[in-house]
Amino acid sequence: MKAIAYKKFGTADVLETIEQPKPFIQPDQVLVRVKAFSINPLDWKIRKGEMTLMSGSKFPKHTGTDFAGIVEDLGASVSGFQSGDEVFGVVKNLMKEGASAEYVAVPASLVWKKPSGISFAEAASIPVVGTAAIIALQKMGTINSQTRILVNGATGGFGMFLLQLLKQHVGHVTAVTSAKGAEHAKKWGANTVIDYTKENVLAKQTTYDIVIDLSGKMGYKNARQIMRSKALFLNPTPKPVEMLTSFFRNFFTGKKHVVILSSPSNKYTDLLLHALKNGLQVQVSKVFPFAQFKEAYQYAERGGYIGKVVVETN
Repeated sequence: MKAIAYKKFGTADVLETIEQPKPFIQPDQVLVRVKAFSINPLDWKIRKGEMTLMSGSKFPKHTGTDFAGIVEDLGASVSGFQSGDEVFGVVKNLMKEGASAEYVAVPASLVWKKPSGISFAEAASIPVVGTAAIIALQKMGTINSQTRILVNGATGGFGMFLLQLLKQHVGHVTAVTSAKGAEHAKKWGANTVIDYTKENVLAKQTTYDIVIDLSGKMGYKNARQIMRSKALFLNPTPKPVEMLTSFFRNFFTGKKHVVILSSPSNKYTDLLLHALKNGLQVQVSKVFPFAQFKEAYQYAERGGYIGKVVVETN
């Protein structure tokens, strides 16, 4: 089968197509013929060597975490699925495995049946950022009508889910996005929208109880100037060193730096599936064919798009 891999750290140019055996399934696994996989910021953070403390430096490495496809085979102990089921899911170890292949073998506990009303591309966009959005919401704690929330980089995949989930609460949400993202931000629930090409949110006089930086460009150091005395800075794209420093720094300041780590599970996916039934929207910015995977990653890394970027395998 074909898979995408790389043999050294670097830009999207190091990615290549390789031939490798179709996965052999364990008793608790399902074999899925992948129809689509989505791209997440962690993919290129690992590929650029920013996560070597966690990923290691052994090559070749694979890329891609969440996928959607069709069940082709089942392990002996698997129940609840059958060959031909349309599913979506995640690989177990994103530091070592990859969803960017024609087939994946994953534990049945990390696969869910795809709702009939959404496409494979949309389903592949859900697990990682959807789970992260739920975890971020939980980290925010109690939100009331006085809570001021800033979502920086608000209309990518993560922001798409977070804005819609926040809409169910009563806090005031300010979304920072581009002019082309403003309409989506409002539709998804933002009360106020700031166009970052025209205004610098750090230069404004407004302060917030919660700042979440989905662009990865603001950073805790800059965010402090617009945070209230007992505010939260939520960081879903931390560098390894930030995971350590934030823990110790929080002992000495009221402006907390909170790291968000996404780990999809049945609990979170059940919540997302329920939200989908109740109108949660999944926006796919662009779908690339498998042969254009380098262009897909380059497009995703440039940013500025709405929702998610997806690669279809066939």
